[in-house]
Amino acid sequence: MTETEAARQLAENSALAMLSQDRASASLGMELLDVAPGRARLRMRVRDDMLNGFQLCHGGLLCALADTAFAVACNSWGPRTVGAAVSVEYLLPARGGDCLLAEAECLHQGARQGLYDVRISNQRGETLALLRGRSHRSGERAE
Repeated sequence: MTETEAARQLAENSALAMLSQDRASASLGMELLDVAPGRARLRMRVRDDMLNGFQLCHGGLLCALADTAFAVACNSWGPRTVGAAVSVEYLLPARGGDCLLAEAECLHQGARQGLYDVRISNQRGETLALLRGRSHRSGERAE
């Protein structure tokens, strides 16, 4: 196994271990599409029970999707990593039935802190929201 293959396998194992215990993301129907070191792609369909009073997807659920993609990407290196701060920009609304794609990418990963961007788009490729997250490594290995 090459170094690249080993790193990808570690990322996949870390994601599967974390998501197998993540009941919140599972209850929202999030699906892991791809993971690699410092990257993650997840999908979620907007259900009727995710709509707010304006019949648009609740912003907190967009944030939840982005946060899960952020978590998968920042834990893809192996050490247990948690979010330290996030900011979200909502650009366009998501609507019932939309298929959302969250794509997380590492901008910088240091010994303890990392910086990640997450883009959420719909099935038409329109960018709906952007999340920037700062991560903190705890020093423990993920189980």
